[in-house]
Amino acid sequence: MARHPQYNRDAALHKAVGLFWEKGYHGSSMKQIEQTLDMRPGSIYAAFGSKDGLFSEALARYAEQGGEELSGHMQQYDSIVDGLQAYLRHVAMSCQQDACPSRACMIVKTLLETSHTNDTLANQAREVLAAIESTLASLLEQAQSRGELVPGTDCNRLARLLQSQIMGLRAMAERGLSEQQLAELADDMANLLEPHRTKH
Repeated sequence: MARHPQYNRDAALHKAVGLFWEKGYHGSSMKQIEQTLDMRPGSIYAAFGSKDGLFSEALARYAEQGGEELSGHMQQYDSIVDGLQAYLRHVAMSCQQDACPSRACMIVKTLLETSHTNDTLANQAREVLAAIESTLASLLEQAQSRGELVPGTDCNRLARLLQSQIMGLRAMAERGLSEQQLAELADDMANLLEPHRTKH
């Protein structure tokens, strides 16, 4: 174990993300954490300090993975607006995958669950969501500078709308909508960007 601490830590965080994403902060007992990570309590506390410390790192890892996924997705498109519209459809499709521990976003679930019970984790979730909104605003500003969006478009406001659509889409997936219903919903959400596009 001492020879590969980083690998083991990464593996433990990966497992922790899956557990917390599925069951949430309060729904994950220390016994479940020990079993999922295959670690003794002393090792968990030595590595992460506390359950809160482990959850905080897992949340940061989840957010990092989400950022990498969005960045990799956008690199496939010449048009930023096309890329963002396709991303909404990608989210709808990914919500149908059984490999996901939960259809809802772990960050949003954390915020809803800890808003009145754990200020530190709730604030971390708020900061992550603010960072995502900032990333979306930056992408929209780039689109505007390229002439993809009409002049005068409020990119910060549009980013907030786009983020709310992504959050809402994941939440709606928890309702158990069919694949077709989710795909149609994603199309409707993607079309919200159309009025802001420049006409060629």
